[in-house]
Amino acid sequence: MDFYYKLGYPKCMKDAFIKEKCISENPKWAQANKRELNFYSRNNDIRTEFERDYTRILHCEAYRRLKHKTQVFFAPHNDHICTRMEHVSHVASVATTIAKYLGLNDQLTSAIALGHDIGHAPFGHHGEDCLNNLLEQKEGANAPKKFWHERNSLFFADYIETLPDPNGIQRTLNLTYGVRDGLICHCGEIDQQGIKPRNEAIDLYSIKRPGFVQPYTWEGCVVKVADKIAFLGRDIEDARTYHILDMASYRQLREIVGSTLGFEKKGAHALRSGKAVNTTVLINDLIVDLCEQSSPEKGLCFSKEYFNFLIELKKFSFANIYNHWRLKEFAIYAENIIRTLFRTLQKTQAYAKTGRVTQVLKLYPKLGSTFEDWLIRYSNYRPYSMEKRAFVDRKPVLHYDTPQIFDVNDNESYTKCIIEYISGMTDQFAIQVYEEIITF
Repeated sequence: MDFYYKLGYPKCMKDAFIKEKCISENPKWAQANKRELNFYSRNNDIRTEFERDYTRILHCEAYRRLKHKTQVFFAPHNDHICTRMEHVSHVASVATTIAKYLGLNDQLTSAIALGHDIGHAPFGHHGEDCLNNLLEQKEGANAPKKFWHERNSLFFADYIETLPDPNGIQRTLNLTYGVRDGLICHCGEIDQQGIKPRNEAIDLYSIKRPGFVQPYTWEGCVVKVADKIAFLGRDIEDARTYHILDMASYRQLREIVGSTLGFEKKGAHALRSGKAVNTTVLINDLIVDLCEQSSPEKGLCFSKEYFNFLIELKKFSFANIYNHWRLKEFAIYAENIIRTLFRTLQKTQAYAKTGRVTQVLKLYPKLGSTFEDWLIRYSNYRPYSMEKRAFVDRKPVLHYDTPQIFDVNDNESYTKCIIEYISGMTDQFAIQVYEEIITF
């Protein structure tokens, strides 16, 4: 306790949530540990169920691809610019720091944080909006989002991502309810104070909008807040690296600090130089303030000053970073890539019914082979060629619980199949297969 106090944490709030921790004494424990399907066990396994979830996410392919997916800046060539994988590591760092200090289950927190973005589309939130718009055409402007990455993270964990069991048979990740719930409920883009978990366990696929249903556990709530702390801090640092922010922007940042925190506040020196943003100081002070202000009675919250600071910092980031003309120009390019891929793959449905997808995509070998492999794995598609059919017969059973996710004979299902295939792409892969299409 003295160690945390010396670091600047409020001594009285250490372990303030210990009675809310997701452990066996908690009434939510059994539900939080529940898996949808029976799960194999090892006689020599020393991990908890949440630790098993963490490693299953860590080893799945969707997590690996995050290293080449946009956080804010599209397909960066600079190795030191934040990608989606680095972002989830930042969220995990912030979330576990908070969870440990407040006395919550840091293993559950870490698993949620690590997997929260595995369903993110290429090209960041702009790619997500493009895929949603492609699905929304029949629904109207006021319809719930058809594609949103929080739900897609749950979908990928439940149906798409697989790992081999001890017998070498591919099985879905089959994560615990507590982790699955944290994936779909992690949206940190809605400004909220006093976040508390909901009491009831619900069908997670009944959630129709991101951000409006609170997580089932306090640990899920911590990840939701940590997501906001992590991305706002790092995005400013990357914008500085790319010279997106000018001197007028830095003056505006100083004004935000002065008007919300006051320059006498302990964290205000993070922006005092006027030329740089000390991201580590910014994140540290937000974490400390959250730990100081939160309680099981009030929920997870910031002080009024720091909450106003977060709101103004978010406005600043949208005005000066996310809506910067350079990002808008690349967004046009990214949208053209996604729409071109979608239109091209839509042309394959008639051929998919007869097992001849590669015939229509023969000029695009990488796109054709990977999309046909996707169809073989997740739909009732069966290739026409005997060589391909033999390959299918040799493949291990990939979805013992869900033998067929998509139906190539159903228009809506086939469209969803294409959308999910594109959503799994990295920025670089999407650009590569797009160039296959437009190169003569």
